[in-house]
Amino acid sequence: MYRYHCLNPISEVGLETFTEEYVPVSEPEKADAILVRSTNMKEMEFAKELKAIARAGAGVNNIPLEKCAEEGIVVFNTPGANANAVKELVLCGLFLSSRKIVESIRWIDGLKDDQDIAKTAEKGKSNFVGPEIEGKTLGVIGLGAIGVNVANAAIKLGMKVKGYDPYIGVNAAWALSKHAHHAASLEEIYQECDYITIHVPSTKETKGFMNKEAFAQMKTGVRILNFARGDLVNNEDLLANVASGKINKYISDFAAPELIGQENIIILPHLGASTPESEDNCAKMAVEEVCEYLENGNIINSVNFPGVNQARMSKTRLCIINKNVPNILANISKLFADHNLNIENMVNRSRGEYAYTLIDTNDEVRPDIIERIESANGIINVRAIID
Repeated sequence: MYRYHCLNPISEVGLETFTEEYVPVSEPEKADAILVRSTNMKEMEFAKELKAIARAGAGVNNIPLEKCAEEGIVVFNTPGANANAVKELVLCGLFLSSRKIVESIRWIDGLKDDQDIAKTAEKGKSNFVGPEIEGKTLGVIGLGAIGVNVANAAIKLGMKVKGYDPYIGVNAAWALSKHAHHAASLEEIYQECDYITIHVPSTKETKGFMNKEAFAQMKTGVRILNFARGDLVNNEDLLANVASGKINKYISDFAAPELIGQENIIILPHLGASTPESEDNCAKMAVEEVCEYLENGNIINSVNFPGVNQARMSKTRLCIINKNVPNILANISKLFADHNLNIENMVNRSRGEYAYTLIDTNDEVRPDIIERIESANGIINVRAIID
């Protein structure tokens, strides 16, 4: 029997994916897995029993990843589950950046007492002229699930698309339209695109990467969309370039006090994944990741441990989380040999300072042997899954 706790309300569609082997608990300290959306977990203390945290969404800024890694807690997210929802909002932002729709709505709302409003509106519409997007060039920075969806949709709308991502994955590369041009550098995106949309995670390398140096290389009148993370853009530099006219429009899904009420800046209240379909998809994926890890030891879409997806072909599977240091596998293999245990299959993957090992055997692995493995230098924890 496995126990789970929800820190936030999680879609029932997702929770229904759990089998009867899973029971909800009211206290996170008693859970094998925690499901979370937006709750800040950085000050939480984790019980030894906790094995996994699944974020029903892509961003994991609310989870202490390093602390979890140190304690052998695998953190999952759900990349791509909300891709269509975000894509649709980015397309909305694309139109809002061009046609002065928000400004015209605000203006027409102020005319409600005008008895001749139709005539006034007709005269005033020339103040809200904006260009069409067809034939314009869109730069897509980051070609993950969302970036690829945006690029493909923009091509269907008649735009030229340049995509930049030095780390594009195989699946994304296959999904990207053949009509998208692969930009060789960010500079190419900056210099040649009429619209730029950002779809990269917030990391040490990307925080504030869109700053005065980047803006200086862009076309005058560029329109920028940020539906990824607010801190990717230096707001002080942004405001200066909007005021000067270098940036025609900035649309973002991330509120900041200094951006509110500014001309040519439209801020939305983080609506990217706010659709029932997206919440269902994220919850279902999060539950499936947790179940696969707890039942089979496989790690899919973890943000702090390497991915391992190995079919089970034996009676017992040992799931070993360890530091990425020399001789650990040799020591484990010797321990097995010393106890006449046969390793049917072994897979090891590393990610930075940490590694994950799966060992399959049809022999009985006694608790004292597991304790010996767990007490070895560099081992964080060992879990046995027995059919």
